[in-house]
Amino acid sequence: MAYVIGVDVGGTFTDAVLDDSSGTVVAAKSPSTPPDYSQGVIDVLEALAEQLGSPVQEMLANTHHIAHGTTSSLNALVMGNVPPVGFLTTKGHRDSIYIMNVEGRYLGGSPEQLQNVLGQSKSHGLVPKRHALEVTERLDRDGSVVVALDEDSARVAIRSLVDDGVSGIAVSLLWSFRNPVHEQRIRELVHEIDPDMFVSLSSEVSPRIREFARNATTIMSTQIGPGLRDYLGSLESKLRALDLKGPLLVMQSNGGAVAAAEAPKNAISTVGSVLTGGVVGAVSLGKQLGHKNIIATDVGGTTFLVGLVVDGEPVRASSTIINHHPINVPTLQVHAIGSGGGAIAWVDAGGNLQIGPHSAQAVPGPACYGQGGTEPTNADANLVLGILPERGLLGGRKPLDKELAREAIRRRIAEPLGLSIEDAAAAIYAVQNAQTGDLLRKTVVEAGHDPRNFVLYAFGGAGPSHCAAYAAEVGVKEVIVPLGQVASAFSAYGLASSNIVLAAELSDPVAMPLDPARAEANFDGLEKRVREALGRQGLSFTSVEVEREIDMRYTMQLAEVATAIPEGTLDSASVALASDLFEQRYADLYGKDSGFREAGIQAITYRVRATGVLPFSPTLPELKSADSADASVARIGTRKVNLDGRIGYVDTDIYDYSKLAAGHVLAGPAIVEVPTTTVVVPHGTTGTVDRLGNLNIVAQ
Repeated sequence: MAYVIGVDVGGTFTDAVLDDSSGTVVAAKSPSTPPDYSQGVIDVLEALAEQLGSPVQEMLANTHHIAHGTTSSLNALVMGNVPPVGFLTTKGHRDSIYIMNVEGRYLGGSPEQLQNVLGQSKSHGLVPKRHALEVTERLDRDGSVVVALDEDSARVAIRSLVDDGVSGIAVSLLWSFRNPVHEQRIRELVHEIDPDMFVSLSSEVSPRIREFARNATTIMSTQIGPGLRDYLGSLESKLRALDLKGPLLVMQSNGGAVAAAEAPKNAISTVGSVLTGGVVGAVSLGKQLGHKNIIATDVGGTTFLVGLVVDGEPVRASSTIINHHPINVPTLQVHAIGSGGGAIAWVDAGGNLQIGPHSAQAVPGPACYGQGGTEPTNADANLVLGILPERGLLGGRKPLDKELAREAIRRRIAEPLGLSIEDAAAAIYAVQNAQTGDLLRKTVVEAGHDPRNFVLYAFGGAGPSHCAAYAAEVGVKEVIVPLGQVASAFSAYGLASSNIVLAAELSDPVAMPLDPARAEANFDGLEKRVREALGRQGLSFTSVEVEREIDMRYTMQLAEVATAIPEGTLDSASVALASDLFEQRYADLYGKDSGFREAGIQAITYRVRATGVLPFSPTLPELKSADSADASVARIGTRKVNLDGRIGYVDTDIYDYSKLAAGHVLAGPAIVEVPTTTVVVPHGTTGTVDRLGNLNIVAQ
């Protein structure tokens, strides 16, 4: 029996899903264990083995591979909790990371933040100036050496950084993406001085034009690379000691996995690993349910995440933004805010109730956890409102203290706002639903889509408690809560569903029509790189799928649009078709007749993405059908629940998910208790259990 295991390490909980070739799907959940997250991974694997009725060593010995995703790297970057690193660049260009191409003053900011000019922070520096040093060298735009690398001055700069205790060195030289020879030599010089020093080269991490973004991407990759290397090395050693025979894979932002040994080299590619796991899972489940347009939402302990699937394919982006810095990483487009179940509720200086972005995380956790937390969170409000069971989470294995939750809400929210504890809890619930609805609106409507044409999938520990409310905020009519064995571990299910996906890219700016031979040579070189990288993953693939695209733009524009290039040898006809495809894609994104061909079209960056298709693709098993729609057999009682502050507490039916069968229908208001999550079926809606055990919530 060969198993595939997906492990999702969140800030609060660690989830795991196991699948085998016979259709068995088993899920488990354990608290995360910062700062040593590897212990939480071992804990959740032991919980899986317990459900299988076998020792963890036997389970791992029969495991084909483990696909691992974590938010720890992203959280470290967002919170600035990273070790000191050094930065080496071409003489005269060090200050590019402080000037930030001006755009660093506004990237990632909301309209409200941008309008408040005096309130904007100007402190977005990635490294202190004493750690940003210059070397003498120069290439021209074609990659020809104009000034040779001065190795003596480079050694002085490297020694200065090493002596100052940096954990890694980022090297990003001018025009190095056209010729990496000087960057590669600097790495050799670093290792002559300190063989163990972590080094990132922009020509490997981000071989794209635009200096500031390339510098920022390389520096951030260096900031998290040493920690990722040490963590994955330690985790893999522990797993090997427990008889894991297959490879440990790490999820990337592009929706595919890579071998753990390869991940730290391009650490920045893993920052969205858990974020994309849920989108990959949504694509997989959508194929079973026949849904092609999906809004995937994940509410974990720390964050609220939203991704889109359009016409059966996840929406992709060629870059993202972290702390005002553009990051050149091919990624599934996922939007996130700090609004998870552990998001802290607080009152600002103007007397307004705010939720997040700070989280109580696993330690100390929400006040109701009884682990020393004193700040009120979404989880505390849900407990006071009766949404969460007082006996606790994880089937009672994680006890909750309602009085601690009430006290935290009283001191921090109710008294400052002049509200009762119950009304304050209802306000927290309402604000949480409103701000998550705002992110849905930004993700779907601002991208030009009509939410009414989409089905919303809701997962994560807290997602099912809020999904019907935030879906209603944007007019989505149908909500699917993936339950069955995956429940809140749906992102882990997505990790287990993922294939190996590797991407390589290269900037080679040229005006269209481009030389077909030049383009073909670029694509051939990139494809060779990704196929060689696939060979290093330690896995056998049922097939390898290769996609090609070029980032193109109209002349004088600053941003490009990724344009798919059809298979086959490039010739003048296919080059002309590429221009047509770009303009069609541009019109789809920005409106008919918004293009301007007369300005000319430029091809900027070439990209090849290779997918190594693995022999396992988890599918959810069918659920036993009910004899009738009457779900009373699963009803375990009632309790007072407040789902709407205007209505207050009402007697609400409580259902045990394990007793529900396909075809059962629940009329709202109702609560469905699952060991790893709680589902809210609000007033005016019904919930129907489908053939896979998912709960389909629709307005009556």
